[in-house]
Amino acid sequence: MNILAVLIPISLILGGIGLFAFFWSVKNKQFDDPKGNAERILSDRFDDDPNGR
Repeated sequence: MNILAVLIPISLILGGIGLFAFFWSVKNKQFDDPKGNAERILSDRFDDDPNGR
């Protein structure tokens, strides 16, 4: 039963770190994708051409 006194705070701390990392990544626009995966998969252009020609 004493192990719960250790595991519960550790899990809350790790969850808080994960939540902080998520909000930080959203704030710094890590999830922005202006072209979009749905549009990219339907495109006729190949990914190996960096200039899009």
